[in-house]
Amino acid sequence: MTALNERKQKILHAVVTDYIVTAEPVGSRTVSRRYHTDLSAATIRNEMADLEELGYLTQPHTSAGRIPSQQGYRFYVDSLMGVAPLAPEEEKYLSGVYLQLRKMKEIDQIIQHTAKALSLITNYTSLVLGPQLRRSTLKQLHLVPLSEERALVVLITDTGFIKNKIIELPQALNEDELSRIVGYLNEQLAGKSIELLSAAQLKQLRSELFHKMDLLEQMLLLLDESSSESESRVFLGGTSNILNQPEFKDLEKVKHLLALFEEGERLSFMLETTMDGVSIRIGTENRLSEMNECSLVTATYMLHDRPVGAIGVLGPTRMEYAKVVTVIEKISNKLNHLLDVL
Repeated sequence: MTALNERKQKILHAVVTDYIVTAEPVGSRTVSRRYHTDLSAATIRNEMADLEELGYLTQPHTSAGRIPSQQGYRFYVDSLMGVAPLAPEEEKYLSGVYLQLRKMKEIDQIIQHTAKALSLITNYTSLVLGPQLRRSTLKQLHLVPLSEERALVVLITDTGFIKNKIIELPQALNEDELSRIVGYLNEQLAGKSIELLSAAQLKQLRSELFHKMDLLEQMLLLLDESSSESESRVFLGGTSNILNQPEFKDLEKVKHLLALFEEGERLSFMLETTMDGVSIRIGTENRLSEMNECSLVTATYMLHDRPVGAIGVLGPTRMEYAKVVTVIEKISNKLNHLLDVL
């Protein structure tokens, strides 16, 4: 990416700022009038032509002003964007939301309300990836006999997952032996990350309990499945907000994006690949083609210092990036604190 001198940076900043607010192409006179620059309109026009040639601006029509390109937005986000503090009423709203959420003990409920808060305060569509099963730690295994031949294995994690499976019971085992096996597995596995349960650890457990192999094999199979399973738990908020943006007034243009909101697996994949602090993906930087005209701002949230999910805001590339980043950071911090005391 070509380096820009200070003058070009100021003009690019003015164009991006104005276009985010108005959704209208920005001309040289607008930059001169609204941003009180001491440059003439002719000089600004020449600089804007240079920025277009360098790939930072585009001109939708010959007679129109210019709008930021994807490259222009990227430079703005990386080098020009300032901090946008929330208004006092927005701060008050978020504090009130999380004061209420402290009364809730179900993580799914907290995540759903977080999605709603995100969309309300940004006026964009929010996406929250619920805690993933394989990123959870095992809290407890239970074995519930159903008959002499079958039992229900129940796996409970620290993130509130409950996964169960009916298994066949070896005839030779009595109730005390079953209880001892389950107790041993809980002793060995409680507090361990399901994702990080290695094949070597499971092999060692099989070796130690080889004489109970039939039962053990079925119970460990549930753990094997859980460690590789992808749970598509994505909570959405404000899905219709995308239709309020001028860029998406054409329903034909946005129908594929709306259809994507119904595809939990793909949304889950997209959010999982952004789980590394705060991330801003603009246009074609997004991994899904339906989002090529959108920007996605995400942040990871933690449970006991472990990343377990992500929150995100989806909008047009003409997004209020500075405000969205502030909101994302504040909400992820509040969510982290809330989950830590559950």
